[in-house]
Amino acid sequence: MSSVAKSVARFVEYGKKIVCVGRNYAEHAAELGNAVPSEPMLFLKPTSSYLLQGNPIKFPPGCKELHYEVELGVVIGKGGSDIPESAVMEHIGGYALALDMTARDLQDAAKKKGHPWSKAKGFNTACPISTFVSKDSVSDPQNLSLWCKVNGVTKQDGNTKDMIFKIPTLISYISKYFTLEEGDLVLTGTPSGVGPVVSGDVLTAGLGDHVEMSFTVK
Repeated sequence: MSSVAKSVARFVEYGKKIVCVGRNYAEHAAELGNAVPSEPMLFLKPTSSYLLQGNPIKFPPGCKELHYEVELGVVIGKGGSDIPESAVMEHIGGYALALDMTARDLQDAAKKKGHPWSKAKGFNTACPISTFVSKDSVSDPQNLSLWCKVNGVTKQDGNTKDMIFKIPTLISYISKYFTLEEGDLVLTGTPSGVGPVVSGDVLTAGLGDHVEMSFTVK
C-alpha cells in the first residue's frame, strides 16, 4: 500500500466532513412516501458522528424511533471543486461501508415544522463506519451488493447499480457547492428496507465480499 493510500485509509481521523445524499434509490424514496428528486438531495453529518466497531450505537436524547440505513461511502483521495464527471475517479481514494443512523421521529417532527433536521442525522454515533476499502480492490463501484441484517435477519439487500444518481454525477455535483478535501466521505444513499431498532439489537452489514461490520444498539 502506497503512503498516499495509507493516509486516505485514516480518513476517519482527519476527514473534515461527511456529505450525504438522500433519496438516491427509488424504492427507498417510495417506502418513506417521498418523491424521487430531480437533482441530488444533500445533507451533512459532522465527523463527530463516526463510530468504529467495538462501540455501541446510542439513541440520541428524545428519540424513540431510530432507523438504520446501509450505504456505500466514497472516500475522497484528492481534493477539488467543480470536478467534471470525467475526472471524478481521479479524486476517489477508496471506499467504506456506513450506516446512516437516523432518528426518524426527530426528523419527521422537524420536517413538519419546516426546520432543519441536523440532530436527527448528525447525533453522536450516527455514522457507524467500516474499515477502509482500497480503490484498487473494487473493479466496479457501481455494481456492489450492500446489505444490512438486524439480529441475523436480512432487512436491506440492494446493489449500487440501482442508484438514481451515479457516483460521478454525485461527486461532480457536490463539488460545485462544497470543496471536497482529502479524507472527506460521501455517503451515496440507501436502498429500500430501512426500519427501526431497539436496545440490544445487533446490526450487521456488508459490502460485496469486501467488508463486513457489526454494531450493537445500546
